[in-house]
Amino acid sequence: AHHTSARVQMSLRQHLYDQIVHLGPAYFGLKRTGDVLVSLVEGVEQLETYFGQYIPQLFVAALTPLMIFLFMVFLDAPVAAIFLIFAMAALLAPSLFHFWDRLGARARSKSYGAFAAEFLDSLQGLGTLKSFGQSHVRAESLAEKAHDLFRTTMWVLAANAMGRGIADTGIALGAAASLSLGAWRVSEGQMELWVLLVILMMGVEVFRPLRELRNLLHQGMVGQSAAEGILSILAAETSLRDDGSETLDLAQAAGVTFRDVHFAYPGARLDAHDGLDFEIAAGERIGIVGPSGAGKTTIQRLLLRLYDPDAGQILIAGQDIRQQSLASLRRQFAVVQQDTYLFFGTVEDNIRLGKPEASQGEVEAAAKAANAAEFIDQLPQGYDTIVGERGLKLSGGQRQRIAIARALLRDAPILVLDEALSSVDAENEAVIQQALDRLMAGRTTLIFAHRLSSVIDADRILVLGEGRIAETGSHGELMALGGTYHRLMAAQARAVAGGAQELEARDAREDLPIVEDLPIEAGDSNAILRAQGMGWAGAFRNLLGHVAPWKGRLSMTFIFGVSRVVAYTGIGLVGALAVAAVKAGEPYDHLLWTMAVMAPMAGILHWLESWIAHDMAFRLLAEMRIALFEKLRARAFWCVL
Repeated sequence: AHHTSARVQMSLRQHLYDQIVHLGPAYFGLKRTGDVLVSLVEGVEQLETYFGQYIPQLFVAALTPLMIFLFMVFLDAPVAAIFLIFAMAALLAPSLFHFWDRLGARARSKSYGAFAAEFLDSLQGLGTLKSFGQSHVRAESLAEKAHDLFRTTMWVLAANAMGRGIADTGIALGAAASLSLGAWRVSEGQMELWVLLVILMMGVEVFRPLRELRNLLHQGMVGQSAAEGILSILAAETSLRDDGSETLDLAQAAGVTFRDVHFAYPGARLDAHDGLDFEIAAGERIGIVGPSGAGKTTIQRLLLRLYDPDAGQILIAGQDIRQQSLASLRRQFAVVQQDTYLFFGTVEDNIRLGKPEASQGEVEAAAKAANAAEFIDQLPQGYDTIVGERGLKLSGGQRQRIAIARALLRDAPILVLDEALSSVDAENEAVIQQALDRLMAGRTTLIFAHRLSSVIDADRILVLGEGRIAETGSHGELMALGGTYHRLMAAQARAVAGGAQELEARDAREDLPIVEDLPIEAGDSNAILRAQGMGWAGAFRNLLGHVAPWKGRLSMTFIFGVSRVVAYTGIGLVGALAVAAVKAGEPYDHLLWTMAVMAPMAGILHWLESWIAHDMAFRLLAEMRIALFEKLRARAFWCVL
């Protein structure tokens, strides 16, 4: 069962990844990362119990009691009928609460997703929250979501515990009722004592699979709830169709044409482009500028077919891009973005992303052309150095040169530069500009820029305005025109001058309040190391320390748990005494009455033990989640990673 479950999970993960690639950024841009991760990671993991334990036990619980019951009928039909009645009650009683369990499981899944998404968002943006003095506000929001998660969890537990309590009571009462009827039939000579003993022993096995199913019932509901999130992703559709039958394979620079392109993002009130028309000749270097929101990024997304236009045509080398397969279309582009994304892995892995089959010599040649070879050689392991998550072990300029090397290695005929120099300091700008000049040689280049100095040397500049081309020409021509481009250039010149004066003023003030990241002290690092190697005994002691404030509830859990075991043991003992009394011909009525009292008591004690234990555990988890964020917030731990 577990082997099959693992194979199902592996297949499901592959289907999910394929679907994510198919849906693309257009779909996931509308979703929170935490929500998606909960479905993709934890949701799939929760299905392990569903497929590996719940489903097999469901069949076992349905078939095993039936086979045992048929043999019991062969031995003694009346006592077997009593077992059947109570077994059906134990099986069907929890189903009365399935509706509430399903609702609760869905509500809990939603609450968990909301908390996970908020927590991940808060950790990733903790530096920003602290800079604006809003980390305490986010902490309060997280605390509310943690408590909401606790409430929805207890709702699920309440529905599950009620079904469990009724099932436990039914099982205990079934054993008592069967023993009572069997004892009477033995005393009346209608049944042999050995038959009663065999039926009682088999009766334990009748209820065992039902009890195990009951223990897994909640996991089944959780699995179904997790499946809903997974299936919603698998069932999602995108308007983008990869049904192009032609293959675009350009050996040299190609022209790019937008013909009367209209496009609006889903749910947007205004069009991003309204009749956009322009043509770029093969090998031409074009700057595309405009105020924020003018549609610069949208042009990139349309070119790469992350979206399709609502109307109009986009042509590359005279061919409509919708007639090309997505794979062949995107092979024609190399992109260098403002925020370079490096994957966790080596420097070489990240450069080779541009051409996975490239030789070591080609990788090193690309790095050299990107002015990256010198700093790579100085890294501890050279090209085999791990760059860290998002390339955090490298500086911004180094990451940008890795991105340029990646684009050089790709050797695509069309180059897209998205604010490639906007976040680079003056020291690295000249070095990176040299690398970009090498990269642009012989390629059709689209330079998207907010900082207009990046496009001054372009062959032609397109100025966007209100979803269309407002102006076009060289830098000199546009400045002479005195229109939108001239106003943007003048505004940036004033901003640069004002920024320089502000920096000088800040340097002169020593009392300017700043937000500093708190350093990680040596003691903190040692604590982390000790925690990683503390072993199970140390972890147990540590967790007990967290439980200490709840010692009253913990003590009650122990008391009810021991009492429950005593009650179930007592039922067995009293049953044995009743059988012995029947055999000896002694009175046994008082023993049967004792069993009738102890049976529901055992079920009630089991319910109380489970409720108090889970209530304590989930309250503790809520407090620990809140305390964890408060610890990170106080230490600014995330800001220094």
